[in-house]
Amino acid sequence: MSVTAAIPQDVRNAVSDLLAEYGMALDQDRLEDWAGLFTDDCDYRVISRENEEQGLPNVMIWCDNRDMLLDRIESYRHVNEYNLHWDRHVIGLPRHFGQVDGLWQVEAPYSAFQTDLEGATRLFSVGRYRMGLRVESGVARIRSAVVVADTGLIPTLLATPL
Repeated sequence: MSVTAAIPQDVRNAVSDLLAEYGMALDQDRLEDWAGLFTDDCDYRVISRENEEQGLPNVMIWCDNRDMLLDRIESYRHVNEYNLHWDRHVIGLPRHFGQVDGLWQVEAPYSAFQTDLEGATRLFSVGRYRMGLRVESGVARIRSAVVVADTGLIPTLLATPL
């Protein structure tokens, strides 16, 4: 993909606002708000870089609509057992690739850290977000998000979204 220079400033602003809210919603455990950043017909996947590069279909997470995201959040809140922790996402500046089929295409690097109840912080995941966004009236919503993790080795359960 090549970077497109002629991206309207209102689209750039909407994308930046969306990515900032994306990270903060996850970090503040506002997972329902995070799901609200997606369109109803969204597609959210987490895949390792190796699988993506080799065209392998295996994904770590796949939700093909917002109801599936909300179901996963409900399970996380009330059913799953996982290590208690706080997340911190650091999202880099987005690269814009123009529009494809009416969706603005962007990519941004991320790092996700986890801090346990004893205060130990570790790097949990590093990779990039590849997103197709609908931007209307200055507001961006995620139609498709592929989280490409640089490694498929997750040190603990992937309980919270990346």
